[in-house]
Amino acid sequence: ANLDRLWEETRLFHDTLFASTLPVHVLDAVSSQLSVLKTNTCLRLEDGTFYGFEGCSNTAGCCEGSCTHVWNYAQALPYLFPNLQRSMLHAHFSNSVREDGFMTFRMPLPLGTRADHSFHPAADGQMGMVLQVYREWLISGDDNWLRSVWPTAKRLLEFAWKYWDADKDGVMEGMQHNTYDIEFYGPNSTTGSLYLGALRAAEGIARHLGEHDKAEEYRGLFEKGSRWTDRNLFNGEYYEQKVNPKAHESWPEPYLSLTLSHGKDDKFKDWPKWQFGRGCLSDQMIGQWYAQMLGLGYLYSEANVRKALQSIIKHNWKSSLWNHPCLFRIYAVNDEAGLVVCTWPRGERPGYPLYYADEVWCGIEYQVASHMIYEGMIKEGLALILGTRNRHRGDRRNPWDEFECGHHYSRSMASYAVLLALSGFKYFAPERRLGFSPKLFHGNFASFFSTGTGWGLYAQKIRKRKAEFALELKYGSLLLERLDLPAVGIQKPKVETTINGRKIKTEIRREKDGLVVLLGSILLNRGKVLKVTIK
Repeated sequence: ANLDRLWEETRLFHDTLFASTLPVHVLDAVSSQLSVLKTNTCLRLEDGTFYGFEGCSNTAGCCEGSCTHVWNYAQALPYLFPNLQRSMLHAHFSNSVREDGFMTFRMPLPLGTRADHSFHPAADGQMGMVLQVYREWLISGDDNWLRSVWPTAKRLLEFAWKYWDADKDGVMEGMQHNTYDIEFYGPNSTTGSLYLGALRAAEGIARHLGEHDKAEEYRGLFEKGSRWTDRNLFNGEYYEQKVNPKAHESWPEPYLSLTLSHGKDDKFKDWPKWQFGRGCLSDQMIGQWYAQMLGLGYLYSEANVRKALQSIIKHNWKSSLWNHPCLFRIYAVNDEAGLVVCTWPRGERPGYPLYYADEVWCGIEYQVASHMIYEGMIKEGLALILGTRNRHRGDRRNPWDEFECGHHYSRSMASYAVLLALSGFKYFAPERRLGFSPKLFHGNFASFFSTGTGWGLYAQKIRKRKAEFALELKYGSLLLERLDLPAVGIQKPKVETTINGRKIKTEIRREKDGLVVLLGSILLNRGKVLKVTIK
C-alpha cells in the first residue's frame, strides 16, 4: 500500500547522499555499511524495539543481545533512525541494569526477561551507554526524555566507583571486561577514555538539569583521571597499559566468581592472560573519538592525543601484509593493506598477548580513520578507508559484507562517523544549533546531513570575493536558531540570508573557528533552502 511513497523517499535519500562531494571510497564505505540495518543482523521485536546481533552466521544470528561494546562503534543508526536507537537503549535500561548499576552487556530475550549475572558488565560498553544518552539528547533536544533516563545513566556511571574505580581517582584500575572478549587488568586508555568521556557527558547533563554538585564531582574526577593518565600511561608515543594482576580482587560476590573463567588461573597469577602491556592498541583513543563527535573537548593533552594517533598509523598500519603473521582469524592477507589491532613496537609482547592482536577489524579502521580526520590527519584517515574498501571491492570480498564475528558486522557502521568528520557536522538540538566545518574541498563542498527531525544537503562555495552556504531540507523539518559556518577571508563583508529567495533578518559574528549566523528562530520544512551569501 505504501510502495510508491517508500520508493520515492528511498530514492530521495540515495540521491541526496550521493550528491555529497566526499571521496568515492568514503561514499562507498558509508553507503555500503548502511545495508547492515537491512540484513539479518538486525530485527525488531514484538513491540517494535530495535534489536541487533553483532553479526550473522549462515544459519543464525551471531553474538546476541544488542551487545553494548560492539554497538558502541556503530554511528549510523542514531543519526538516521534515532527513535530505533533510543528503543534499543530503553530495552537495555529496562532489562539489563540492576539497582546497583551492574549492567549485563547482552540484553536477554524474550523481551522483559531480567538479566542475571551470567555475563560480566563490560566497562567499555557501559561507559559508552552514558555517552549514548548524551548523544541521543543532543540529537533530540528532549529534556523530558533526558530526565526519565538520567537516574539510570547515573547508576551506570557510578557503578565504576564500586568496582572499576574503587578509589574514585578517575582511573579504572579494576578488572575491565571489554570488546576483545577478555578482561583488562589495570589502567589503560581504551576503557579509560570512555570513562573520562562518560564523566564529561554526565557533567554536561547534570549542569543542564541543575545538579551542580554532581556536575562538579564528575568534573573533578575527570580532571584527576586525565592528569594521571597523561603522566603515567603516555610513553612519549602512545598510551600503554599498566598491568595489575590483582585487579579483580576487590570485586565482591557474586561478581568475583565471574573472573575465574576469564583470563585468570593459577599458572598465570603473576601476569594475567591476554593483556597488551606496552603494546600500541589501535583503538586506545576511542573515548576521545566520541568526545570529538559530541563536542566534549579533549580528554587528555591535545598534543598527546595527536601523537598517539600518529603512532598508531606508524606502528599498526601495514601497507601490505605479506610479512605479517596472524595466528587467529584472517581478515586481510598478502598484498592487502590493513590496520592491525595491536603491535609491540618497544618489544615485551606477552606470551599470551591480547586475544585478537594480529587481526584487522574494519570497524576499528573506520573509528580510527574518522578520529584522525577530526584531528587534521586527513591523508592518513582516507588511506585507512581506502585500504578497507579495496579489500571489499567485489572481486575479493562482498562490498556489503564486512565480516568479523559473523557477516554484516555491526561495528562497521562506524563508517558513518567518517561523513560526520569530513563535513565537520555538529548538531545540538537543545540549543537549536547546527554547524559544519568541512575538512576538504572547501571551495566546492557538499554533504548529506541528518538530525533527529529531518535530513538534507549542506553545500558551500567559497571564492575570493564571494562565499555561498546553502542548507536544503529534503525530508522532515528542522527548527534552527544558530548556524555555525567555516571562516572566510572576505574583509568588510556584506551578508544576505534568504529562505527560498525571501530575505530574512539575521545577525552574523566572527568567532575563532568560523562564522556564527544567528537566525532568531526559523522552521525549515521539506523543500526549503536556507542560503547565506557573503560578498
